Amino acid sequence: MSDTNKNELLNKLKIEDDDSDTSGRGQYLRYYAVAAAVMVVVLIIVLLYRPAEQSDLVPAPSTQVKTYVPSVEAAPEAQIVGGASDEAILNASGYITARLMATVSAEVMGRILSVEVEEGMEVERNQVLARLDNALAKVDWELSRANIDAAEARITSLKTELEEARRVLARLLSLDEGSFASEAQITRARADVDKLTADIRAVNADLRVSRLAAQRQKEVLDDHTIRAPFSGVVTEKNAQAGEIVAPSSAGGGFTRTGICTIVDMGSLEIEVDVNEAYIGRVFDGQKVIAQLDAYPDWDIPAAVIAVVPTADRSKATVRVRIKILTDDSRILPDMGVKVAFYKDSVTEENN
Repeated sequence: MSDTNKNELLNKLKIEDDDSDTSGRGQYLRYYAVAAAVMVVVLIIVLLYRPAEQSDLVPAPSTQVKTYVPSVEAAPEAQIVGGASDEAILNASGYITARLMATVSAEVMGRILSVEVEEGMEVERNQVLARLDNALAKVDWELSRANIDAAEARITSLKTELEEARRVLARLLSLDEGSFASEAQITRARADVDKLTADIRAVNADLRVSRLAAQRQKEVLDDHTIRAPFSGVVTEKNAQAGEIVAPSSAGGGFTRTGICTIVDMGSLEIEVDVNEAYIGRVFDGQKVIAQLDAYPDWDIPAAVIAVVPTADRSKATVRVRIKILTDDSRILPDMGVKVAFYKDSVTEENN
C-alpha cells in the first residue's frame, strides 16, 4: 500500500478534538445563558413584586398612627375647653372624692334583725338604717326604770314618816311647856326627824343614780337602732339580716364591722396631684375646667380650694383640692378626672 493511501486512512480514523470540544463548550454556554436569563427574570419579578407588597403594607402603620396617636397626644388638649388652650397654664389628673363619707356601724355588738337600706337609696339624717336584737337591752332598761319607781316610792314613804316625826316633836315641845314631856322624849323625837331627813337625802341620791342608769340603758337600747348620721346616698351595703355586727372585728372573721357606707353628694370635690416643679402656678380661687373620663365632652367649672401644705416625697407631687361649681348626679365618687388650670381666678372673673 502506498504512503498516500495510508495517510488517507489515518486521517479518516483521526478524531476531531477541536470540533467536539467546541460543540461541548457551546452547549455549556447555552445552559449558562438560559440559567442567567431565568435568574434575571426572577430578579425582575422580585423587584417588581416587593415594592408592590411594601406599598400595600407601609400605609397600614401610617393609618394606625393616625388613629392611635391623636388619642394619646390630644388627651391633654381635651382638658382645655372652648379652644382657649393658650390660656391654660397647667394640666393635671386626679379623682372625685367626698369630704363627708362614713361607713356606719353599731356602737354595741349584736345580731342584725333587719337592714332597711339598699345601694343607691337616698337617706335623711337620723333615718333608720338597720335594727339589732335588743331583747336584753330592753330588759336592762325596764330594770333601771323599776329602780327609779322603787326609789320614788321610798322617798314618798320617808316623807310621810318625816311629817309624822315632826308632828310628834311639835306635840312634845308643847307638852314640855306644861312639864308634861320629858327631855328624853323630846331628844328622841328630834333624832327621828333628823334621821328621816337624812334618809330622804340618801334616797334622793339613789334616785338620781337610778335615773342616770336608766338614761344610760336607754342610750344602749337606742344603739340597737342604727341611724344615718347625715343625709346622703348609700353607696355600699355591707351586712345582711342574721349576721353579727360589732364596732371591731373582735367577734371573729364572720363578724361585720359596718352596716353600710353613706356619701354626702354635696361634699364632692376633686383631688389632683401636681408636680412640685409646677405647684407655683396654682393658687387659691384659681379657675379650673374639669372633664370626667366618663364624659370627656362635658366641661365642668371648678375652682381651687386649697393647696395642701405637704409634698409626697415618693412621687414629688403636691395635692390640690378643687371645688366643683356645679351640682350634677353624673358626678360620682372615685371617678377619674382631668383638669386644666387657667391664669385668672374665679372671683376676678365674676367681678
